[in-house]
Amino acid sequence: MTINLTRIYTRLGDGGETHLGDMSRVPKTHPRIEAYGTIDELNAQLGVARALGAGALPGGFDAWLARIQNDLFDVGADICAPDDPSRERLRVLPEQTRWLEERCDEVNATLKPLHSFVLPGGTAAAAQLHVCRTVCRRAERRAIACGDEISPETVRYLNRLSDLLFILSRSANSGDEPLWQPGLGRD
Repeated sequence: MTINLTRIYTRLGDGGETHLGDMSRVPKTHPRIEAYGTIDELNAQLGVARALGAGALPGGFDAWLARIQNDLFDVGADICAPDDPSRERLRVLPEQTRWLEERCDEVNATLKPLHSFVLPGGTAAAAQLHVCRTVCRRAERRAIACGDEISPETVRYLNRLSDLLFILSRSANSGDEPLWQPGLGRD
């Protein structure tokens, strides 16, 4: 599949509308636009995580995050293109979700069991992975808000991705993660 971007501005969105993948026009506040816009935000936050984690993330994580960034373009394409039986569309596949599950299991097996909730923080890379996790959860909610128009696999992918981002943030803290201490700040 070749993508040609010859001109970045088109002026077509100046009135507050944009095209979906089937070229139908919708307001920029349409649930699909909100969903794939949040996917775009998540992808940018993952870029920050990779930049912060350069040399600091455990082995393999950067390559995983690069793959996820690419997959997020697939997720965005899936969300932006309404079903059209006469045309094949790029859709998120169960194999992509399964890959996330395998990474979750692989890294989680190396971590100590949790006995409290984890506070977002620790290393800069771990803190940024927590930011990514929260943006991913919002993207999941935005996708769910699209109702039956969105593939259930897309929602599963985002759900699993947020789990992986949590697990990766724990690993990036190398076992020295800040934990919630209930009632700590009470008088």
